[in-house]
Amino acid sequence: MHQLKTYIVEDNPVIRESLIATLEELAPVKVVGTAVDEATAVEWLKQPGNHADLVIVDIFLKAGSGLGVLRAASTLPERQRLVVLSNYATADIRRKCLELGADRVFDKSNEIDALIEYCAQLPAQPGEGSSLSGPAGS
Repeated sequence: MHQLKTYIVEDNPVIRESLIATLEELAPVKVVGTAVDEATAVEWLKQPGNHADLVIVDIFLKAGSGLGVLRAASTLPERQRLVVLSNYATADIRRKCLELGADRVFDKSNEIDALIEYCAQLPAQPGEGSSLSGPAGS
């Protein structure tokens, strides 16, 4: 089975390590890198040799914002799937993230299972232009 090369932007080390372990165990995910701030994430994403199928971004970071990461990622020539995982997944934040190019927004407190399911379905999706159906704002 194809593993999703995944880049995680999360500043909390406990959450980051737990997320990596959970995703690599329960979904076809291989984490290829992490960042704790916007600048590091954007720099990694812009490097020509770096590739991620999926980028998981928290909104509030050590420095900068996940919104800045989304904004920068949406300008790159190579399209990755962009997912936001945040404790602050309010209706306004969800709308803003989707406007900035996020494919989905998940709440850390109660949508981890939905994130795992989303990751499990991605490798089976044909082509780059496809999208998963489902409530992006629920």
